[in-house]
Amino acid sequence: MNPRIDLRSDTVTKPTAEMRRAMASAEVGDDVYGEDPTVRRLEERTAEMLGKEAGLLVTSGTQGNQVAVATHVLSGQEVITEAQAHIFYYEAAAVAAIAGAQIRPVQGRKGVLDAESVREAIRPVDVHQPKTALVSIENTHNRAGGTVTSANVLRAISEAAHQRKVLVHIDGARLFNAAVALNTPARELAGPADSVQVCLSKGLCAPVGSVLVGSKAFIEEARQWRKRLGGGMRQAGVIAAPGIVALTTMVDRLAEDHENARFLAQELGNLPGIGIDLETVQTNIVIADVAGTGLNAEQMCKRLAESGVLASAFGATLVRFVTHHDVNREDLIEAVNAASKIVQAVRVS
Repeated sequence: MNPRIDLRSDTVTKPTAEMRRAMASAEVGDDVYGEDPTVRRLEERTAEMLGKEAGLLVTSGTQGNQVAVATHVLSGQEVITEAQAHIFYYEAAAVAAIAGAQIRPVQGRKGVLDAESVREAIRPVDVHQPKTALVSIENTHNRAGGTVTSANVLRAISEAAHQRKVLVHIDGARLFNAAVALNTPARELAGPADSVQVCLSKGLCAPVGSVLVGSKAFIEEARQWRKRLGGGMRQAGVIAAPGIVALTTMVDRLAEDHENARFLAQELGNLPGIGIDLETVQTNIVIADVAGTGLNAEQMCKRLAESGVLASAFGATLVRFVTHHDVNREDLIEAVNAASKIVQAVRVS
């Protein structure tokens, strides 16, 4: 059977009809020269939504994170992150390869750091140790299951860092999910940080792109790092236009994805042998431990795919499911039924 229900990631979302129309009619210019009016509108709108002075369109969340790190951090310095943060776990050691810095992973609670742990991790002045230059916070936290960091915690971490003259970056690939889940304006979550990266191509359904925001001086320096990394684009208005639609029309509806994730988590958790920590199901990600079924993650994903459902192996026995615009409640019921049949078949065999 060809897989029909794709729960691997919210990156699989297709652009909406309105986005496609916006792409076709976008006013464009050469963005490297600063002449693309649609790109400028996207950058300005994102910066305004996040309470920052300026923005920069980049090709991906990873590029946005790495541009931010390279702008903030000198070679030989250190970046504090949560132990399983995307910037540490999934970005191909780019902090070392590009910025020449090292990452110091700090264990959080279900992906969330606290101010005291960050304060303790900041290096003292010592010739034997690297200087701590940056704290990077992932909100929401992917590997922890989409957990959110509240505005109060973000402020406390930022205060602890800034007291020691350490900068703060937010990897906000799913920051709008956090804002919706917390019922808190995104600008309040972004406010304490020196820079923020947000993805347009996940739950917001745009086909490509992220925006990095910060002060005008920071963005001017970041623009050169984007060029160094091959991110200078030309008539990029066709990319920016669906991003504007995404920010305008797709943020509030993320609540539906969260409701669907909670439904999926509860239904899967009722199946014998499948364990789910409901405390981590705060946004649109569900991580199921299938160890009790007798299958490992790869085996479960293979059998689900044969039943028309795609999910991701996320560890030896962990399977990740991500809800998004392109799956509905009926799809999730079908996915649960497929998982139920697989579990029953294993128990009988």
